[in-house]
Amino acid sequence: MPVIFVGHGSPMNAIADNAFTRRLRSWGTELPRPAAILSVSAHWLTPGATLVDVQARPPTIHDFGGFPRALHDMRYPAPGAPAIARQALEVVAPLHARPADDWGFDHGTWTVLHHLFPHADVPVFQLSIDYERPADFHYTLGRRLARLREQGVLIMGSGNVVHNLRATERGAPEAARATAPWAQSFDDAIRLALDGRDDKALVAYQRLDAGASMAVPTPDHYWPFLYALGAADRSDRLKTTYASFQSGTLSMRCVQFG
Repeated sequence: MPVIFVGHGSPMNAIADNAFTRRLRSWGTELPRPAAILSVSAHWLTPGATLVDVQARPPTIHDFGGFPRALHDMRYPAPGAPAIARQALEVVAPLHARPADDWGFDHGTWTVLHHLFPHADVPVFQLSIDYERPADFHYTLGRRLARLREQGVLIMGSGNVVHNLRATERGAPEAARATAPWAQSFDDAIRLALDGRDDKALVAYQRLDAGASMAVPTPDHYWPFLYALGAADRSDRLKTTYASFQSGTLSMRCVQFG
């Protein structure tokens, strides 16, 4: 199976009809049908451990506030994948991983899958991000998870490579380029490093570009990208499936490996 990274942006993309969501829908028709989807979302952070959700019927989590009722009413009723989730747990168990049954699909997962796989008929499970671990740990964990691809598991990282909510511009129309030089330069640096498959530079992202501290003030939305990067074989064909900026500085860059 391929590996994908999705820049998910605002939860409002779940109910929006825009260039980004239309591309997600067309992208979903291009992907082979997975046996299951493993999602690593920026919105499940568990300091001190990596958790794997093994529920048979994960709930839809509305982990946000201040949005329209229509968004809060949405559900993504995909089944879980307990058997495959426990296989994933075995793969990452040496790195202080354990099962969980108290999570579900947070908005980093369901707002994206709502467009990619709108029928919610593919089993889905999430893996959490240990917030106490450094970047190279998350990349290594992605490397371990790569073997699941042979069983038909689509590995998906969901975050944003440029994500600084304090520096977004509400109401700014979606555009090909950022409204701030630091956001554009960091996104460009990501693109160039990806083109050269310079994984070391992407793991050491703080040194990648002068705009790094503004583009990634906290690593939660960047780390899902490292899981996808780690799970991708160096021989995989790289495809940028979408690139733009929402709210001025929020990179919506999406990529596919394989």
